[in-house]
Amino acid sequence: MANDSQKKSGGRRQEKRRFADRGGEGWKGPIIDYKEVELLRKFMTASSKTMSRKRAGTSAREQRDLRRAIKRARFLALLPYTGT
Repeated sequence: MANDSQKKSGGRRQEKRRFADRGGEGWKGPIIDYKEVELLRKFMTASSKTMSRKRAGTSAREQRDLRRAIKRARFLALLPYTGT
C-alpha cells in the first residue's frame, strides 16, 4: 500500500530540495561553494563524515554538489578529514 504522500501526488514522489532558493534562471556555477565552511559543517556528522541524503534532506544533485564541496574544502584544509 502506498503512503499518503504518494496518493496525493498521483503516485509520483515529491522532489526533495534543501537549497531551492539558490541558483535560478541563468545561474552558472555550483549550488554549494567550498568556501561556505559553516554551511558544510551542518551536513557533516561528529566524526566528520558526510550525512546521508535521507538525513540531510537533499536531492541527488544537491548531494553531489555538497560532497564535491566538502572534498575541496578538506583538500584546502578548511575542513578536517577526521573527527576530533
